[in-house]
Amino acid sequence: MAAWLVRRLAAAIAIVFAVVTLTFVVIHASQGSPFLPGNTQDIDPATLARLQREWGTDRPLAEQYVLYLRNLLQGNLGESFALRRPVADALGDALPNTFTLGFTALVIDFALGLALGIYQAVRERRVGDIALGNAALFVNSMPTFWLGLVLLLVFGQWLRWFPVGGKADPVLCSTLDSFRCVADLGWHLVLPALTLGLVGAAGTARYQRAAMLEVIRQDYVRTARAKGLRERRVLLVHALRNALLPFITLFGLAFPFLLTGAVLVETVFAWPGMGRLAVTAIFQRDYPVVTGAALVTSAMVVLGNLIADVLYAIADPRIRVRDA
Repeated sequence: MAAWLVRRLAAAIAIVFAVVTLTFVVIHASQGSPFLPGNTQDIDPATLARLQREWGTDRPLAEQYVLYLRNLLQGNLGESFALRRPVADALGDALPNTFTLGFTALVIDFALGLALGIYQAVRERRVGDIALGNAALFVNSMPTFWLGLVLLLVFGQWLRWFPVGGKADPVLCSTLDSFRCVADLGWHLVLPALTLGLVGAAGTARYQRAAMLEVIRQDYVRTARAKGLRERRVLLVHALRNALLPFITLFGLAFPFLLTGAVLVETVFAWPGMGRLAVTAIFQRDYPVVTGAALVTSAMVVLGNLIADVLYAIADPRIRVRDA
């Protein structure tokens, strides 16, 4: 188990290193400069040269890369060109908001997806199964940003049930220092979390339905029914316990989905998370922030898949034997 885990960790580190390297090369190879203003203005060449020299962007790309790796090994992600503050501080402010959104969406995804999957499996090929299956396919096929715009238009603009953007009331709740401000945060969180959670739940329900249908046809489920056990106990104890293994795979896949989907959702709902920070940095050609966001995102994606591998190895020891 230890050797298997070490190999997985080494592969994870290599993947993160490759992502950071590719991001660094691509963002620096693109045309333009982070110090050039809009097309309607000009900048003094001497001023531009001074800024490039001050921030080290006038050096050869290989030298910039070596310097970046050296600072990275020391825990220094650099300083933002646009924000004029350390990248670690900017990401530190944005990450809790992204995790709050992602965790809430994850709960919606798995709770709703599990319930719908079980319901569809129990009512296989009936009206409820067919209707929910088509609805789940429709939602799962819908881009997250489009679903977010629809929810924003209906529940934010027309019905005015929820705010149309932001994390909290900037005047009354600049900090979470009261129950009212916590409730205000939850009120602002509903639409963006539903946007991510509903799309994920649609896919989870299809996975869980297929897993439940495979399990309830097994001999031990028939034996449990023959013993006279209640149908609810047969489904929730005997069948569901053995149909939850696909959840481990979905858990590993949920991390990249939530992080990549959050980039668009945070932009649509003006949610101050890492996705919105990264998009703004890309348009501003803020190299340190873009590479820092890529580092954190790739690390979280790899961590999710690593956790899924470990859970699989614990649940099925044959995986460790096969990979040994």
